[in-house]
Amino acid sequence: MIEVLAKLGRGPVFLAGEVLECVITFTNPLSASSTSASSEMLAWASAQIHCQFHASESRVALPPSDGTKHDVQAENETVFVPNRGERGQCILSTPPKILFCDLRLDPGESKSYSYCETLPVDGPPSFRGQSVKYVYKLTIGCQRVNSPIKLLRVPFRVLVLHGLKDYQFPQDEAVAPSNPFLEEEEGLKKDSRLADLATELLMVATSRRSLHLYNISNTRGKVGTFCIFKTVYKIGEDVIGTFNFSEGDIPCLQFSVSLQTEESIQEEFQRRRGQPVSFTVHARHQESCLHTAQSSFSLPIPLSSTPGFTTNIVSLKWRLHFEFVTSGESAGTCLVRGSQSEAVTWSGVEQMEVDTFSWDLPIKVLPTNPILASYVSQFSSTNSITI
Repeated sequence: MIEVLAKLGRGPVFLAGEVLECVITFTNPLSASSTSASSEMLAWASAQIHCQFHASESRVALPPSDGTKHDVQAENETVFVPNRGERGQCILSTPPKILFCDLRLDPGESKSYSYCETLPVDGPPSFRGQSVKYVYKLTIGCQRVNSPIKLLRVPFRVLVLHGLKDYQFPQDEAVAPSNPFLEEEEGLKKDSRLADLATELLMVATSRRSLHLYNISNTRGKVGTFCIFKTVYKIGEDVIGTFNFSEGDIPCLQFSVSLQTEESIQEEFQRRRGQPVSFTVHARHQESCLHTAQSSFSLPIPLSSTPGFTTNIVSLKWRLHFEFVTSGESAGTCLVRGSQSEAVTWSGVEQMEVDTFSWDLPIKVLPTNPILASYVSQFSSTNSITI
């Protein structure tokens, strides 16, 4: 028996273009006092990253697959196929890397190997939607002599920041910031600079503030105004907006604001023409606001959510969805006098004519620092199997 343990060094979330590093440890768990006859042998071990794509058959019409490709379920069990048994299609994979050949482990002995691979920048982000799914995994294959291959899968999350792949790093290494007390490999140094560049680009894109003022009105007149100071955010930030109903002609009885994603399938892949778009609500604020001059809301963008993106099959966009309930009467008729005595009691009317209308405001949501996103990731940094 051999225990195989895979550990991602920096957590389970990465930016496309970064280097994924995983330490894989093979251990013979028998005590060192066992006889040498208890030694264990592995013929080889290999590792490879792949992205698995799965689409809902009721929503997505995919083109027919190439008939020359064999079903991975029917492949020989002694051939290393990272996505064996997985649903959907493997749309992206890195070249396999051999970790070792002919490994012998005595009782109590363990050996570790480091696997490093740059994540492709032209792939989709990790996404689990109502119509499609993009799932990234690192698969480690191990085999004993004359035995089927055993697979250890390490799922992780990939965030995509557009524009990184077009950036050219300066050739003069002397101008690049570095720590003189650390010896860094060239690949890790570039990976660190890539993460720093992504953080800087995100900071610039999401720190720009300018007043966006919108008039809220229906067919009968003005209800109020809405103010927001930016429309570009990172996941993990709060979307903050304010309302001013003091200058409105039509009383607003209630409003609600929903933070939503809009998942739409490209027209050529739709199962039926004109099929509806899928919406997901991530946060919602609702408030009664009769006789309220000003109000505000704050909606958090979950760190576990997917930033907006577009592929040849699906598009994901973010928006704020507003719903307003307004009075069909003037503001003075919303209260009635309940007593003729000196102590006047006012109460709301039992019935009232109302109008409802909605409005959508598109916003842009970008990734955040992958280390921050790792804190709420559903994936574990450590995975293991026993062979």
